[in-house]
Amino acid sequence: MSDYRAPVKDMRFAMDELAGFRELSRIPGFEEATPDLADAILDEAAKFAGEVLAPLNRIGDTEGCKLGPNGVTTPAGWKEAYAAFSEAGWNGITSPAEFGGQGLPDSLGVAVKEMVCSANLSFSLGPLLTTGAVEALLTCASDELKSVYLEKMITGEWTGTMNLTEPQAGSDLALIRSRAEPQADGSYRVFGQKIFITYGDHDMTDNIVHLVLARLPDAPPGVKGISMFLVPKFLVNADGSLGARNDAHCVSIEHKLGIHASPTCVMAYGDNGGAVGYLLGEPNRGLEYMFIMMNEARLGVGLQGIALGERAYQQALGYARERKQGRDAITGEALVSIDKHPDIRRMLMLMKCRVEACRAMAYYTSGLLDRAHAAGHTEEGKRQLWLAEFMIPIVKGGGTEMGVDVTSLGIQIHGGMGFIEETGAAQHWRDSRITTIYEGTTGIQANDLLFRKLMRDQGATAKLVFGEVYATVKALAASGNPELQAIGQRLGTALKAWTEATEWLAANARSGLSGVLTAAVPYLHLAVTVCGGWLMGKAALAAAGYLDKGEGDQAFYRTKLVTARFYADQLLPQAAAFAETVMAGDCGVPEGVDLFAAD
Repeated sequence: MSDYRAPVKDMRFAMDELAGFRELSRIPGFEEATPDLADAILDEAAKFAGEVLAPLNRIGDTEGCKLGPNGVTTPAGWKEAYAAFSEAGWNGITSPAEFGGQGLPDSLGVAVKEMVCSANLSFSLGPLLTTGAVEALLTCASDELKSVYLEKMITGEWTGTMNLTEPQAGSDLALIRSRAEPQADGSYRVFGQKIFITYGDHDMTDNIVHLVLARLPDAPPGVKGISMFLVPKFLVNADGSLGARNDAHCVSIEHKLGIHASPTCVMAYGDNGGAVGYLLGEPNRGLEYMFIMMNEARLGVGLQGIALGERAYQQALGYARERKQGRDAITGEALVSIDKHPDIRRMLMLMKCRVEACRAMAYYTSGLLDRAHAAGHTEEGKRQLWLAEFMIPIVKGGGTEMGVDVTSLGIQIHGGMGFIEETGAAQHWRDSRITTIYEGTTGIQANDLLFRKLMRDQGATAKLVFGEVYATVKALAASGNPELQAIGQRLGTALKAWTEATEWLAANARSGLSGVLTAAVPYLHLAVTVCGGWLMGKAALAAAGYLDKGEGDQAFYRTKLVTARFYADQLLPQAAAFAETVMAGDCGVPEGVDLFAAD
């Protein structure tokens, strides 16, 4: 089974019960975000994802992109699908209306983005990078540059990229060598090479807007000397028409494990006299501005892991219902579909509950961003923004690691057929494998969580999250429902493990930095496990409320309870093990011993 059906009901539940979407229409700026509008948008997005994008997923994987004399060509159907995507307005669903967007909340846009990623991950990467570039321009571009570029990017007429990595500078951006030389007319000439540039060249739009990190001649060394420049593929004339070809060219595309239809380009700037670029914001603040794109992209990449997990789950479930093999261990019935076997059911439930938990985290974070945007530069706005920023590495690290695990389980459920490309199960795993790497590896997300989020306010934001989790524990315990109480007991134990591990990290941050860094990724896994359990607990409380009232789809709400209980029993106990791993630090590694010396 290779077709995709968007889980609209579960998405809407996460939007309403966890992201607080229903209340947004009462907040100034979001008055149009009504439930009826959300229903219409989700239904249309589901149709577009299932009927237009999903059928191209396999084609894109087998055909890939090609680099020729005139640049990169995308697979059959790509240009037409992108034109339809842009014409329908999906590209600018959350962008400001003043620049051609729809101005809708992130907690609605997140569901649309998930559908696009599930249906066709390679396709989704172009719009993802464009949206990130738009956010950066909204923050730091001059009014003149905004007037020239923003509307065309928001409507999808042009796409955008982010250019950080160089051959000698991977995650360590202090090593960037690309340079920008000022010109008499106020522009710059940009020189250098960038690698791993997603959609750095393609044939879907007439122009591509590159945001490039480079150094000015008088820039200080290290990351404090990086500026950001807008470098278009084609220069833009005063009347808005396209002018001369800029000195920015794709010189090769990478041959990758997955996402074959997403062109990953090596970009050369300035090989023929210098690429014309325009400074964005202030000199030497480029890395700060690029992180605006990075936060947008990291949340989006976490969503990619969730989307691929959902796609793999749907395919594995469909296969398990059709594949007949073996005897039912309980009833003794011969030749049953494999979804009757307890271990297959266990794997399917792991896939289902982990996807739902990570979806809940992503949608909850999107709701925080909506509230931060609505509150503006107030104390409440800062609180919501810091909570969202605390959650972003958890969503990115957790969503992508889950995506790799769940797509691998999908192959396992298919058995030998999963290892054969024709079934399509392997593509989901191959596509997912990059998500834990780009936009910051899992280790980088873990360090970000520890040092930029947990410790920047001496743990104050973390304590707010702990308080929210504890409030859910109390609500579950007080419910009178044995199922909810059991979930609450597991969640309370997991929360205790998280708080103890956090206290250990705070106590050892200065005196035992090596141990803290060693513990960073296990700590991220701990945070993901507990946050997933917390939001599954909240979902269970909401579902139980509807069951008690006899409202809505009763079967759906009963499934919600079962899934939350499974997560609590099968995954929350892992929190204690992660906490023990964190607090072990690197004490088992004697100082001064070369563990990797040749035998």
